[in-house]
Amino acid sequence: MSKEVKFEIMTSANLSSQQPPELEPEQQPQKTNPKKSQLPGWLLAVLLLGGGGAGLWQVLIANSAPTADSSTEAPPPRSVETVVLTSGTGDRQVRLLGQVEAGERATLSPQLDGTIQSVLVREGDRVTPDMTVAVLDDADAQLALAAAQARLAQERSNLTRLQIGTRPEIIAQREAELNAARTRELEAQDNLVRVSELTERGALSQRDLIEARAAADAVRSEKYRVEALLAEAQAGATQEEIDAQQGLVDAANAAVGQAQLGMQRTEITAAFSGIVQSREVDPGDYVEVSDPVLTIVRDRTLDIFLELPESLSGQVAPGMRVTLNARALSDWQQETEITAVVPTADTASRRQLVRVSLDNPPPRLLPGMAIQASLAVPIDSTDTFVVPRDALTRRGDVWLLFVVENDQAQQLEVEISADLGQEVVIANAELRAGQNIVVTGGDGLTNDAAVQVVN
Repeated sequence: MSKEVKFEIMTSANLSSQQPPELEPEQQPQKTNPKKSQLPGWLLAVLLLGGGGAGLWQVLIANSAPTADSSTEAPPPRSVETVVLTSGTGDRQVRLLGQVEAGERATLSPQLDGTIQSVLVREGDRVTPDMTVAVLDDADAQLALAAAQARLAQERSNLTRLQIGTRPEIIAQREAELNAARTRELEAQDNLVRVSELTERGALSQRDLIEARAAADAVRSEKYRVEALLAEAQAGATQEEIDAQQGLVDAANAAVGQAQLGMQRTEITAAFSGIVQSREVDPGDYVEVSDPVLTIVRDRTLDIFLELPESLSGQVAPGMRVTLNARALSDWQQETEITAVVPTADTASRRQLVRVSLDNPPPRLLPGMAIQASLAVPIDSTDTFVVPRDALTRRGDVWLLFVVENDQAQQLEVEISADLGQEVVIANAELRAGQNIVVTGGDGLTNDAAVQVVN
């Protein structure tokens, strides 16, 4: 078998050494396409006889491979739609947590010491302004009021007497007393003359003369006193006396007012309309000034306090929009504004608080409930752009944007600063206002790919 193989190979060599005769140019056969060239039959026979199946396969593969000069055509430009890039800013939504608190809360306390006589409300009861909710024992207050009223009556009587002057019968009495005093003075004077003469004669002693003179002087003094009383009764009180007495009346009137106030303070009343939140006393309890009796909260005004993270300190101001919702009220949501910003941070959480006031909250929203809020915080950047969401392409963990320049797509990696729903706020240092960006046809687009704008 080996000899036959050798013979065949040698024969093939001899055959291959023979050259065909030259042909005229017009007789030259046309060149066949190298792709369509076939192996000579003698070579197939040699390979088959020599067990060269593997070699035959390699030769077939080599012949079937395309030649280097075969040309490939470029893909046509991809049709895309573009929009003009415009600069802009947006708001990023920040989730906040908070708690509902009563807008107004009052802890009612007595303004004087005493024993609780009755409590007229319980927890959950609704109260109105100036409604009596508890009463203290008022026995002491009634006695104080009676004493003050009696003193006021006395002082007013004295003032009236000074203002209208002395009655005529009093003046007549003073005149009668003066006449009697003058008569006694004349008698004393006559007695003094008589004793003086007798003393000179030696009938009476010097002692009798001294006693007579003393009696005459006493009678004269009494006459002067009665004259003064008569003059006072006829002239009436002076303006200074009337003013002084008016002051006493005013003081007595103030004492009555104070006693009446004490009586009023035995009744504890509600300061505003609301609901009783807690009750701390029962009838018979002794309370002192400022001891808590009841706690009332206003039911038509609520305050919501939201906690801000430290990163937002200084970025939130009154008037910014916030959306509120409560887990306990799944069907409630309200958009409102921040009322105030508390200028200090909580010492435990290091978080600043903002207050949102609700004037007409839903009836089921109660103090103590948890609140979730979405706060729109403006993005403070000058290099941001607002683009449609369709303009971005997600590849892996990055967002890509394609800018069209000279009918070619330039790929840029962008950062999303805020999600606005149908639009997003993006940032990239290479973006400029006025550039054309791809909004439709960006899926599968590559960098430097040819595109055709079909807007």
